[in-house]
Amino acid sequence: MSTISPLLPGVQPDGRAATLGVLGGGQLGRMFVHAAQALGYDTVVLDPDPSSPAGRASHHFIQADYQDENALHQLAAQAHAVTTEFENVPAAALAALARTLAVSPVAEAVAIAQDRVREKAHFARCAARSGVAPAPYAVISSEADLAAVPVALLPGILKTARLGYDGKGQARVNNHAELAAAWQRMGRAACVLEQLLPLAAECSVIVARGRDGQVVSLPAQRNLHRSGILAVTEVYEQNLPSKQVHQAQEATINIANELDYVGVLCVEYFVLEGGTLVVNEMAPRPHNSGHYTVDACDQSQFDLQVRTLTGLPLVPPRQHSAAVMLNLLGDLWFDVEGAARTPPWADLLALPGAHLHLYGKAQARPGRKMGHLTFTGADAASVRAQALRAAEMLGMEAF
Repeated sequence: MSTISPLLPGVQPDGRAATLGVLGGGQLGRMFVHAAQALGYDTVVLDPDPSSPAGRASHHFIQADYQDENALHQLAAQAHAVTTEFENVPAAALAALARTLAVSPVAEAVAIAQDRVREKAHFARCAARSGVAPAPYAVISSEADLAAVPVALLPGILKTARLGYDGKGQARVNNHAELAAAWQRMGRAACVLEQLLPLAAECSVIVARGRDGQVVSLPAQRNLHRSGILAVTEVYEQNLPSKQVHQAQEATINIANELDYVGVLCVEYFVLEGGTLVVNEMAPRPHNSGHYTVDACDQSQFDLQVRTLTGLPLVPPRQHSAAVMLNLLGDLWFDVEGAARTPPWADLLALPGAHLHLYGKAQARPGRKMGHLTFTGADAASVRAQALRAAEMLGMEAF
């Protein structure tokens, strides 16, 4: 049991209502705000977008750049604790806030997640204990590094060390000539080349770790990506072999412990054709693959984010329903000829077990995450059947 005094909702000794801040105003921030408000906390969001989904849902909104010193001072004056909703918030901003109030995750953990070179090195260190290693890789930051790339790493995937997400900043390369050309296209920036491996599946695990070191884990999520963006998440008994589920959960807990992490952490894995688990990348925040938890678990990933930030007790979350989640991208707001349309929400909501979540984004664009649709039910067969019906109605590819 933790001996750290939690930040409870209600009026604080300074006379202000307990207020939780979040850097980032997207859908993850919006869902964090909803979870915090359900527990009675006030919220404040800092984001440069005047129409940010989280900013419009929050008690207070500071429209400013993440490195604006005045804005950071204003956030520190309003909030009693601060978190982040995406990993590319400058780590320096988190470090500045941490001088005067509780911040989780800490700047150093976010900085590691922002840099694939440091992230891979951390995974490699953790593999000594967990047995789950990253794919064989090489760091390329100079002509000498490029020339020294082992032939065994090709074909491979070249990824920029920083600012790549949802398939951006990546290129598949089959030989050294293609590798050199791709590195040139990426501006000769620091990159990681990963060996291309025979994948059977992809999965992710979300854990929450408190300041006292207590860790709780959500189930392993089986994921399907299309064009580098998450399309479908399935979570139910035997979505993956139980040995892989346990191994992924233990590896994720080890990664969090080795970082002395505080907050919600998602780690993504590849499952190879022979059943071997390979760690891919981590996100120091709630994750798209965990959105099903809002409807299928007694605690969502955002509830856990609130608990870790405030020091409230961490109780192992329980999944009460089988779940399949469909990611709703902006492509669905256009027909095959590119004309704008409204997806058939009424028909979709007539399907048993449907839970629609739209993020309040004013403009749909191809590839933009506009919402998600989760189906829950008593068993995998029923939720898959309804999710497949919904995919057909939306014009999405079956899975």
